[in-house]
Amino acid sequence: MSKVSKRPSVTMPSVAEDKAITAAAKADPDAQPLTPLQLKAMVPLKSLRGRPKSENKKMLVSVRYSPEVLAYFRSTGEGWQARMDGVLQQYVARHSRQA
Repeated sequence: MSKVSKRPSVTMPSVAEDKAITAAAKADPDAQPLTPLQLKAMVPLKSLRGRPKSENKKMLVSVRYSPEVLAYFRSTGEGWQARMDGVLQQYVARHSRQA
């Protein structure tokens, strides 16, 4: 049994057809081709997605805290982990000066 390609073949336009397509595009005010400057300014969509990269990268660790500590910080609302990180940074700053 012969294999049949499920993909349709792509036929490139001839030079004359390409010129006609380009002329039609240039004649349409709503579909102007991009300028070389616009093309140069384009970036892949993949690079724009997601959270911006932080200069201060944080490390993922597993830590166990007492229930009272977690209950307190969680009760402060959204962003409790960042606040907990801030408290720990203050502790490190204070205690590293003493050494």
